[in-house]
Amino acid sequence: MTKPVSAMIFAAGFGTRMAHLNQDVPKPMVPFAGRPMIDRTIDLVRAAGIETVVANTHHMHDRIAPHLVSQGVSVSHEHDKILDTGGGLRKALPLLGKGPVLTINPDALWLGPNPIRSLLDAWNPDMRALLMLVPMDKVHGSNGIGDFSLEHGEIRRSGPFRYGGAQIIRPDHLDGIEGDVFSLNAYWDLLADQGQLKGAIYDGDWCDIGTPKGLEIAEAMLSDV
Repeated sequence: MTKPVSAMIFAAGFGTRMAHLNQDVPKPMVPFAGRPMIDRTIDLVRAAGIETVVANTHHMHDRIAPHLVSQGVSVSHEHDKILDTGGGLRKALPLLGKGPVLTINPDALWLGPNPIRSLLDAWNPDMRALLMLVPMDKVHGSNGIGDFSLEHGEIRRSGPFRYGGAQIIRPDHLDGIEGDVFSLNAYWDLLADQGQLKGAIYDGDWCDIGTPKGLEIAEAMLSDV
């Protein structure tokens, strides 16, 4: 199985950056352009031809889980504690099945090509992880410096690119990381040391919609299209 047939949406967090906007709803359910923001992410996944979709939940599980189920999304409920991205992905593997997995964060606007289709086009069977990177001059709604550099297709820490929150990753070695709670950053470091952390550059604009200001910027970007 060379290409992912399942996708994981990370939806368990507390969304503290949203301030007052998610006092009564979990962040992925905060309205964006008239819909819960996670619905746009589900649309991207479906449009790329991936049918098995899983989302993890924790904060306000009872508010988000019924909506996810109504959208045909399976739920990996992190009952006792948030497991972070790595722990959450590992817990969800029985729902996701074998082979590479597409993971994506719901708190971003991708204005341009479907990033999932782009990742699928760039993926090859020899890869272990392929991250979608955004040039900093195409990043909106977020300050700071870039996360990565890209040299001959391989990723290194720090540089002129921001990780956009979408990737294809083979999770079969996650068991080698100790503890229940861990970030995929730990897994990326292991892959980078082996020259197995790859990157693709997004051909479009990207906006962080995980804050009230980011939502405002992103809605203005959509209105200009």
